[in-house]
Amino acid sequence: MSRPTGRVLTLLELLQSGGTRTMAELADRLGVDGRTVRRYVDHLIDLGVPVEAVRGRYGGYRLAPGYRLPPLMFTDDEALAVLLGLVAGRRAGLVPTAATASETAAAKIRRVLPERLARRLGTVLETLAFTEPSGEFPAPDAGVLLTLADAVRHRRPVSLRYTDRDGRRTDRTLHPYGVVAHAGRWYVTGADPGAGADRTFRLDRIAGARALPGEFAAPAGPDPVERVLTGFATAPYRHEVTVRVQGTVEQIRARLPAGVASVEEPAAGAGEGWLRVEIRAERLDWLPPLLASLDRPFVIERPGELRDLVIAFADRLAARARAS
Repeated sequence: MSRPTGRVLTLLELLQSGGTRTMAELADRLGVDGRTVRRYVDHLIDLGVPVEAVRGRYGGYRLAPGYRLPPLMFTDDEALAVLLGLVAGRRAGLVPTAATASETAAAKIRRVLPERLARRLGTVLETLAFTEPSGEFPAPDAGVLLTLADAVRHRRPVSLRYTDRDGRRTDRTLHPYGVVAHAGRWYVTGADPGAGADRTFRLDRIAGARALPGEFAAPAGPDPVERVLTGFATAPYRHEVTVRVQGTVEQIRARLPAGVASVEEPAAGAGEGWLRVEIRAERLDWLPPLLASLDRPFVIERPGELRDLVIAFADRLAARARAS
């Protein structure tokens, strides 16, 4: 690579790091004079890179929004961060588009990397192992996600075409409070004026989203994450479990997060009193070991079937301890 070409690429890398770079700073970093910097800027503009001049005392050059993505210059650390982010996002179900998009994006990045760096990054990806299996989650439509994010930002109502878990399709109006990624899925939570209540919808079940005229006031109270987790804990299930536990909220939450259970708020200044915990579940067999892991005194209020399961679980543990 000739020296002028190398300096043009270095200029691009400097501009991509963000902000406005003064003429004096660019000339010093490139080891050239101001006239040469302007010539290098002209080269970038000829290549379609949207560089704009900033006038004034602290003026210089910066990258402007362009109609296409300009060539990207990655350091070793940046390239590794991008590729690992694509891999981890795809495995966790956090890539809001078809799975092939993240794969082709990673392939394009690896194809243009220098051989030395591509080989080193390939070694990392080939030897990397995960403790959790790869999630197989349906991806939300990118257009739906972008529309909802814009509506949240500007407090605009949206119209949704939604399919629930029973396959029923409805058109809904939503005042979206926030978009939340949780356990490999994407959700939008907000107020449903038609139902007169807050609702949470899975993005992959939304066939279309359209912004509506008007705006709504920002809500008070819990943030979107807490609203989504509370919705999971209070959703209708086959079994409604109520347990009183002696301990603090922090001790209980260590084993029963907000997405699993709702915990009664203690009185101000209360210590380790008895708190009511409510859990909704399709099955009860996983609760005895979870309650035992609390290592706190507890009383099962309902259902009676859970008491029998806890007693059977305790008997099995005692028998195995005696056998050893």
